[in-house]
This record gives sequence, structure tokens and C-alpha cells, in this order.
Amino acid sequence: MPKQETVVSKKRRGPAPTGKGVPIMVRLQPDMLAGVDQFVAEHDVSRPEAVRLIIRDWLIRHQVLKAE
Repeated sequence: MPKQETVVSKKRRGPAPTGKGVPIMVRLQPDMLAGVDQFVAEHDVSRPEAVRLIIRDWLIRHQVLKAE
């Protein structure tokens, strides 16, 4: 009888996915990045989460997105 092989799947690198969404790349000038970093420090969130929250707030205030 042939010897069976054990298959070990490799773990994926990086953080776990945050959900289904379209990734975008944004360049920020130093003054805007400083503002985002200030938001990050005050709210204890990551830069990507800060950008999501800032955009969401703007969209709600301009009635483009409904508040939940």
C-alpha cells in the first residue's frame, strides 16, 4: 500500500480581510495626511479606518449617504 502524504496548507500573509469592498489608492499631501494622523491619534483607529470614517461622515452630511 502506498504511503499517504499529509497536505499542510500555508497561512496567508497579512491581516485578515475586512470585508468586501473595492480597494482604492489615495495620495495625500502632507497637510492632509497630518489631519488624518491627528484623527487617528484622537480616535485610536488605523489610517484606512480613519479615511473610511471621514468619507462616511462627509457623505452623510452632504446627503449622499443615509445615516444608519
